[in-house]
Amino acid sequence: MFRKTFGCSAELAVSLAAPARRRDYQPKTTLIATGASADIMALILFGTARLLLYTRDGQTVRLHDLGPGDMFGGFGAEQSAANDGEVVSTTAMAAAVYRLIDFVRLAETNGCVGLALSRMLLKSLQWTTERLLERNMLSANGRVYAELLRLSAAGEDGRTIRPAPVVTQLAESVQTSRETASRAIAALERRGIITRTSRELTVVARRQLEDMVI
Repeated sequence: MFRKTFGCSAELAVSLAAPARRRDYQPKTTLIATGASADIMALILFGTARLLLYTRDGQTVRLHDLGPGDMFGGFGAEQSAANDGEVVSTTAMAAAVYRLIDFVRLAETNGCVGLALSRMLLKSLQWTTERLLERNMLSANGRVYAELLRLSAAGEDGRTIRPAPVVTQLAESVQTSRETASRAIAALERRGIITRTSRELTVVARRQLEDMVI
């Protein structure tokens, strides 16, 4: 994972991994709490996590989904600054965890680490920009459809979400109600655009679903 993430030689990957300590987490574990000092940097080895933000009125906003090869934590001059978001594991996962000071030292002495951070930040910015555009330009149903397209495209076959998305979580991720998301999914199922079982959801008519994202 280190060699793939940092794009370095096998020898350098061993050196980069040395200061880190592996930690295993159960699903729904808070990895970094809102307001806590982000004094670590972590590389996800397997499993998934989610970066969340809570608005002043108590709503949950999903900022970014994280998977193998992604990093989370604090990075910058203000190492003791409080973290504005919250990172929560969404599946069982493991991460290589660095003390922030050790990771900063690696970034200062290895260009591949700095490049990996730049790619990560660019990816996060692109994802957040897409979310903001969807939130302001799409209907609630359109946001549900867009999320189903995004999740299915990330599946092994490019069309199946496995395990099937939990409606409550899906609704939260696109900032709509559970009832709205449930009705939108049920309507797609009735029209044969998707199929759904307890284990998976498959987008059968992708082009038709794309046309409904308005």
